[in-house]
Amino acid sequence: MRFDALSSGFRASLCFAVVLVIRCVVVAQAPAPQADGQQGAQVNVPPPPQAEFLNRIPATQMTFLNDYANKTTKELWKDKRFKELLKAITPRTTYHYGRDLGLSDALEEVLTGSPLPVDVQDGRYVLVTSQGGPILQGRGFVWFDMQEGIGLGGVYFHPVNGEPTPTLAVFSKQLKTDALAWSQLPAAFRQAAMGWSRSSQVPVITVTYFIPENGKKYALIHDEDYCVPRAAADDLCQQRNADAADADMNAAYFMDETGHAANATAWMLNGEQTAWIGIRQSTCGAALACRIAVTRRRTTVLLRR
Repeated sequence: MRFDALSSGFRASLCFAVVLVIRCVVVAQAPAPQADGQQGAQVNVPPPPQAEFLNRIPATQMTFLNDYANKTTKELWKDKRFKELLKAITPRTTYHYGRDLGLSDALEEVLTGSPLPVDVQDGRYVLVTSQGGPILQGRGFVWFDMQEGIGLGGVYFHPVNGEPTPTLAVFSKQLKTDALAWSQLPAAFRQAAMGWSRSSQVPVITVTYFIPENGKKYALIHDEDYCVPRAAADDLCQQRNADAADADMNAAYFMDETGHAANATAWMLNGEQTAWIGIRQSTCGAALACRIAVTRRRTTVLLRR
């Protein structure tokens, strides 16, 4: 069969594969990153801007949280003022947590009745947590910065609807962006989320999403470098970077396929993604640096379209 007689879809896939192979070879042949102090003329990439939180909550509506320091989440849940705070930060959307229900209802399922103490740090930061929900190993948290008037929540569970599993969805109605990385969230929140992850036995590297004010779901990108501040990269930290890159790509792919619906269900890889996985394997093999770079590039493509 002549090339000009091929279907446009097949020609596009073939071109995609050829371009990807070329790019993979270039990445594989690129010099490995050097340790700190040996960067030479390497250009430092500035960090992304911090996330902007809108519709901030007046401090007068949040200071009551101090009264619940070391009291249980179950006790706090009964306070109507806490319910009002949750309304202020929880997007109105249908979320899939074993079944379709409101995101606020999913948060209630994983938080209500939790015997864990409310953690108040420096009279400013408040963390409300649970370590086990009724189904799918669900658990969650809510975090507030009373000084800044902002809040974020999170729901973690093991989906059975075809999406990557397990997953963590971070949300806030005060966010109106559709592109976000972990480093753009407040440092105090990231520290609190890390502590909750360890105590709740939630994997540090997992598929993560964020849900802003519009109620849609987007990939929350791991932009940490697990080989910093190490003097030199080793296989362990590089494997963590590779795992994070895979988690981000899987999140971006799933949301690209399902139109960013917070209750999306999908079961099959499309032909393009299946072909891409095979090409990456045949090109990079066990070379982690190649795999990380190529996977990050693929994630960028998925996020942009």
